[in-house]
Amino acid sequence: MTLAPQQLEGQGPLTGAEELWERLGRVEQRVREAVAARRVVDPDPDDPYRGQYLTPEGAARLLETRDAFTPVPAYEGGPAVPAHPEGASQAGSAGGRLAGLAAGFGLAPLDVELLLVAVAPDIDTRFERLYGYLNDDLTRRRPTIGLALELCGLPAAGPGRFRFTPSAPLVAGGLLEITDGARPLLSRTLRVPDRVTAHLLGDDGTDGRLRGLVQEAVPPREPDERPEASRIEAALGTGSGLVHLLDRGGDPSGLAVEALAAAGRRPLVVDVAALAAAPEPAPLVRALATEARLGPAGVILGPLEKLAPERPEGARLLGSLCAALGPTPLIAYGKKNWDPLWTPESPVPVTVPPPGPDGAGRRWRRALAEAGRAVGLSAAHASADDALIESAAAYRLDSDQLRRATTVASRLAAIGQRPVTPEDLRTAVRAQNGAGLERLARRIEPAVGWDDLVLPPATRTQLGELALRARHRETVLGQWRMRPGGGRGRGVIALFAGESGTGKTMSAEVIAAELGMELYVVDLSTVVDKYIGETEKNLERIFVEASDVNGILLFDEADAIFGKRSQVNDSRDKHANMESAYLLQRMESFDGIAVLTTNLRANLDEAFTRRLDVIAEFPMPDARQRLALWDRCLGPAIPRDATLDLEFCADRFELAGGSIRACAVTAAYLAAESGAPLTMDQLVTAVLQEYRKLGRLVLESEFGPWLAKERARGGR
Repeated sequence: MTLAPQQLEGQGPLTGAEELWERLGRVEQRVREAVAARRVVDPDPDDPYRGQYLTPEGAARLLETRDAFTPVPAYEGGPAVPAHPEGASQAGSAGGRLAGLAAGFGLAPLDVELLLVAVAPDIDTRFERLYGYLNDDLTRRRPTIGLALELCGLPAAGPGRFRFTPSAPLVAGGLLEITDGARPLLSRTLRVPDRVTAHLLGDDGTDGRLRGLVQEAVPPREPDERPEASRIEAALGTGSGLVHLLDRGGDPSGLAVEALAAAGRRPLVVDVAALAAAPEPAPLVRALATEARLGPAGVILGPLEKLAPERPEGARLLGSLCAALGPTPLIAYGKKNWDPLWTPESPVPVTVPPPGPDGAGRRWRRALAEAGRAVGLSAAHASADDALIESAAAYRLDSDQLRRATTVASRLAAIGQRPVTPEDLRTAVRAQNGAGLERLARRIEPAVGWDDLVLPPATRTQLGELALRARHRETVLGQWRMRPGGGRGRGVIALFAGESGTGKTMSAEVIAAELGMELYVVDLSTVVDKYIGETEKNLERIFVEASDVNGILLFDEADAIFGKRSQVNDSRDKHANMESAYLLQRMESFDGIAVLTTNLRANLDEAFTRRLDVIAEFPMPDARQRLALWDRCLGPAIPRDATLDLEFCADRFELAGGSIRACAVTAAYLAAESGAPLTMDQLVTAVLQEYRKLGRLVLESEFGPWLAKERARGGR
């Protein structure tokens, strides 16, 4: 039963829900009076078919009335049409959620009354039948514009009808929907969206229409209190709700969440890809704007690159969102500068630098502690020591990726009821890498380590320097600012030069394993294109995807695309030089880790050499290293004959590690076919096959007596 006003008198201040019921009681009283007045003039008020037909007598009575031009006196104490819409502040006297709605959407007192009339059937089912009676149509159980004006004591031709125009606060704010657009204005039906009704009744859940598109972020319990967050919060209070965060390797999404939480607003994070892919984004934009204003909340939109605002459709979508939100905060972020042509209003720009080693360490510790509590780890197992934090120093994750990674790592630890280990973190971080780069490069999960490498000490030192640079680049290039200007990135570029089979690709895999990352080998077939300019576009896509992935980019046989520039004799030379020039610029601005391998270092452009951070030389192995390679490649599992002489193979056959591995595999097949342990005959046969494959001469000085035995068995 709807509460009448007198039922709440003398009970002290009203709560929000009580205030709503009290106001609906007033609406009910007006409906009662309207029904009574209608029955007085109704010739047959008890007709069971009333509202389903129109008699000639009824038509005649309609012709004799001029309701639209007859002023209707307002109810005593009822609302009057305000002189200006700025009367919204007066509506705040209603108290509770109605007052917040009036203040947040700029509603006049009349707007609040009209909203109550429209929402009544959604709260009390009796209003459905009463409105059907008053509409003279039992199938129309919601109020029409004409009925709403009548219940508020306003003439149908008066200024009250202009509270239903598209630009009026109720309609523009999404609080009221007007259906039956083909009908005359006064016969159009009013409907309050379910989300608005739920909000008035105390529900703060996100609109169901936004499911899969918007997620309410949970601010951290202990924010970092970074100066950028304070600046964003201050920018939100300058009168303009539009802020652009220029991502320079930091965590713009996390900063936006902290700033909105500090400003007392709910952070609503928009899935940009889902919004851009929506077949009809306009209704979603209106629902999002209404949700943000109901909150009160703020919208976080990014990265803008997924929205592609440089395209007309992307710019229109961004502009419509800004227009719908109005003064409601919109924090957009991306890696590109804001174009003033995207929206009529320019945002407040804020640059987001990397957090630095100390800030990153605090983020990891806090995230691991929260994730550990969530999965039920003990406080001792959920805590992170310095060694664990140091193992994560090379990773670059935003707040959402960090939260997901620490959750996965904590679950892995919870399975064994042990503390989180560096291997758990590596597995969890690799799980955050998207599949975008896999469409352009071949993904390799490292399965080798330092013990699998057989290299000279100098080469090992150079590889260690590469791992060191990758691990501490944020400290040196970010915190200490050792990178010069000119738009240079914070990437690490290395060159592995040496003969084929000397271990260049395996070394890159070892570095990836050392850093807990994956290796992405660029497939030249997906890069090189015969059409002018397409190769550069393919490379740009690879660099963009690689900058967002915790992995190492490997350009195998790099001299194919990083070759020397030549003298321009025709258009082909010109475009080949343009491709090299593009690569020179792009490598400098790259923020990731890249390794170039080449067999022909002399073919690389000298300008590339200057931009390299580490150059590792891979010489042919000597006899001692070849012996270690033979033993390593054969492994401990294969049975060996007692006559197997690996020292003879290492001394006589000058082969690279890749060729030694190929010989070992071939010999293993021969041993498997024979069903006996691996013999020297089978090993020499494998070496002979490798020599023929390489086009090398078979000399008796190298093979000794084994060559005669091979020829006696029919070998050439």
